[in-house]
Amino acid sequence: MYTGIQHLHSGLAYLVLIALIVVIVLMLIGSLSGKEFSEKDRKIALIAFILSHIQLVVGLILYVISPIGLELLTGGGAMSDSVARLTALEHPLINILAIVVITIGYSRAKKLLDSRARFRSIYMFYAVGLVLILSRIPWSSWLG
Repeated sequence: MYTGIQHLHSGLAYLVLIALIVVIVLMLIGSLSGKEFSEKDRKIALIAFILSHIQLVVGLILYVISPIGLELLTGGGAMSDSVARLTALEHPLINILAIVVITIGYSRAKKLLDSRARFRSIYMFYAVGLVLILSRIPWSSWLG
């Protein structure tokens, strides 16, 4: 079960990154072109929103059932080792923060009335979330 969830978390990460990039680009184009924010735009942003939340839930489940997740924090020494600190603390906390930022952007856009402001809210908050996610991906284990 652990291996399956680990593969799901890694595979879903690609979809989340692609979805966030697509939404950021589409919302930026929508804002700059002055078009009306449509239901289609909302649904596209919602897809990235939902995927990122599913990724967070899968990641939290993985963190709890992982033989190394919580143990690194309770075993001591994680703060002195950069790889252990990334796995035990930085990756989960920064990614939770990234999902919170994405959620704020999406929720804020739903309340706004001006199309340009709605586009801007989504692309700016999603971009900040994407940068946070990219900053804490364990690249050495993900690509190698």
